[in-house]
Amino acid sequence: MNRHDRRTFLRTAGAGALGLAGLGSLAACGGDDASSSTGAEGSSGSGFGEISVQLSWIKNIEFAGEYMADSKGYYTEAGFSKVNLLAGGAAGTSAEALVVSGKAQVGLSSPTLTAPAIVNEGAELKIIGTTFQKNPFCLVSLQEKVPVASAADLAGKRIGVQTGGNEVIFDGFCTANDIDKSTFTIVPVQYDPSVVASGDVDAFMAYLTNEPILLAGPGATPVVLSFADNGLPFVAETFTVLQSTIDEQRDMLKAFLVAEIKGWKDAIADPRASAVLAATDARYGKDQDLDVEEQTKEAEAQNTLIVSADTEANGLFTMTDELIADNISALEVVGVTITAEELFDLSLLAEVYAENPELKTA
Repeated sequence: MNRHDRRTFLRTAGAGALGLAGLGSLAACGGDDASSSTGAEGSSGSGFGEISVQLSWIKNIEFAGEYMADSKGYYTEAGFSKVNLLAGGAAGTSAEALVVSGKAQVGLSSPTLTAPAIVNEGAELKIIGTTFQKNPFCLVSLQEKVPVASAADLAGKRIGVQTGGNEVIFDGFCTANDIDKSTFTIVPVQYDPSVVASGDVDAFMAYLTNEPILLAGPGATPVVLSFADNGLPFVAETFTVLQSTIDEQRDMLKAFLVAEIKGWKDAIADPRASAVLAATDARYGKDQDLDVEEQTKEAEAQNTLIVSADTEANGLFTMTDELIADNISALEVVGVTITAEELFDLSLLAEVYAENPELKTA
């Protein structure tokens, strides 16, 4: 998979029914890319057996914390005999569908996918934590060409937007910022940001952890307009589980969260080591032809989405009441009405940190 090819994670938001019964059109399925890992060599777990985690995308740096937790044996220390990290990215079904079907106990997803599954499909799902405090959606442009640094700068510009779910997210961005779409031109594009460098478009819908890094170079200074900071404060890479799993296997989920916290603390502390795992370890992304230097830069960029003043005070994966409310409001903007109680259950994380206060420290 060329690293210019982009995900459908989050970008399929609002694109229609999730097809939970029929394994519909949203991305992030195990498929042929699914693989298993057994944790640190020589370690052994007991108590909870195997756990399968459906990743939201191909095995790249996005899942550095999972790689750290696996390679350092944190899952086995937590009581799991084996963790199956199921690669996403293939056309097929959503993480929500995999969780509902029982093929994965945990799915990495987003409110823009989980909420419609609950509202439109009746899926009994909950989000129990979030890796990213902010989603990575942005518009990227170049300072040396036609910089688009604010919502007001869109007027008169050519804006590259990928068809499908990205259009829904972009429409939400415009609604949230009272932007008149008739004042600029939307140009249908794919996921290759070179159209910005070539001047085919002035700005391009992107992930701030990826395309701006790819565009940066001699004579090229990316300008990023973040959606999360401009009206669409969705979290991302959320942990989605069945309500029945919360009810019947609460201790298992808490043990999983402990391992995840440990893994992500290590990944945040050492972006390069995370990149080496992602790019060179056969259990993870070695077959994706990833570049260690570029993956390191992406790890550093995504750390800014994971770590905030709130997570430093409350612990990784937590959400403040204000952030939860902001997400519920943002979902309204993209046409999904749901309550916080219907979508989120952060009580497991609260118990984890109460029982393991040392995990709060960075």
